[in-house]
Amino acid sequence: MIPEPAAPLTTRDVNGQSIAYDAQGDGPPVLLLHGFPQTRAMWRRIAPVLAANFRVICADLRGYGDSSKPETLPEMSFRAMAADMVALMQALGHDRFHLVGHDRGARTAHRLALDHPEAVQSLTVMDIVPTHHLLDQLTTPVARAYYHWFFLAQPAPFPETLIGHDPDAYFERCLLGFGKAQLSDFDAEMLVAYRTAWRDPAAIRAMCNDYRAAIDIDFGHDAADLARQVTAPALVLYGAEGAMAQAMDVPDTWAPRLADMRHEAIPGGHFFPDQSPQETAQTLRKFILNLP
Repeated sequence: MIPEPAAPLTTRDVNGQSIAYDAQGDGPPVLLLHGFPQTRAMWRRIAPVLAANFRVICADLRGYGDSSKPETLPEMSFRAMAADMVALMQALGHDRFHLVGHDRGARTAHRLALDHPEAVQSLTVMDIVPTHHLLDQLTTPVARAYYHWFFLAQPAPFPETLIGHDPDAYFERCLLGFGKAQLSDFDAEMLVAYRTAWRDPAAIRAMCNDYRAAIDIDFGHDAADLARQVTAPALVLYGAEGAMAQAMDVPDTWAPRLADMRHEAIPGGHFFPDQSPQETAQTLRKFILNLP
C-alpha cells in the first residue's frame, strides 16, 4: 500500500518568525496552542470536532514543530510567543478569536490575554497554574513532578548536550512523567510528528530557552501583572489525575486572575487532551457555543 503524501506545510511570516499552522472549518475563529514537548499535531483528534462549528487554527509555537527556531533566550518568552499568535491571526483575517492553550501554549495564551485583551473573545487554559504562582509557591511534590523546569533552565549547553544523546528517551519520559500517562495514550501519527520535531538540535535549544525564559523573563512579567485580571470569559481545564490536581487546587490558583471563570476536571493526567480527546473537544465546544 502506497502511503498518502504528507499535506503541504503552511506557514506565515509574522513578527519576525515563520509560524507553521493548520486551518479547517468555518465559523468564529478558534486558535489552539500546544505545549511541551509537543507540536500542533496534538490537536488532530480535537480540531475536527471543533471544526463543525468554528474556523480552527492550530499553530506551532516559535521554537517548536515546523515554526522557526530563534537562537537566543529572550526570543523564547511567552510575551514574544503571544505576539506571534496575534500577528498570525491578524494575517489570517481574525482580529478577535477564541483562544485555547495546553501547557506552554496555555502560558502563552494567558500572556496573550493580558497583553492583547482586545483580541481575546474567550480564554481556555489546560492543566497549568499561573507561572508566577508555580515558581513563587513551589512545593516539594511540584518540584519533584516538574523537575524539568529547572533542568531545562540550566545554562547552555548542559541540558542540550544530555538530551541530544537520546532525544526520544528524554522527551518520551516527559510525556509519561506528569501523571497517569502511557505511550499508548498518544496517537501513533502524532508520536511520529513529535519525534521528528524534537530530534532537531535547534528545537532542543529553543525548548531549553523556553524554560530559561520562564524563570529569567516571564516570572518578572507576571510579577508586574499580579493585580490584573483577564476579563474575557475563561475556562480552566485540568487532568483529574494529573500532577497539578494532586498537588494543589488548580481553579483556586486562577480565581484571582480570571474575572469570569469556569472550571472542569477531565479524565486523565497532564496530557488529558491525548487521553480523553472527545471529552476535551466536547467540553471546549460547549463552553464556546454557550458564551453570550
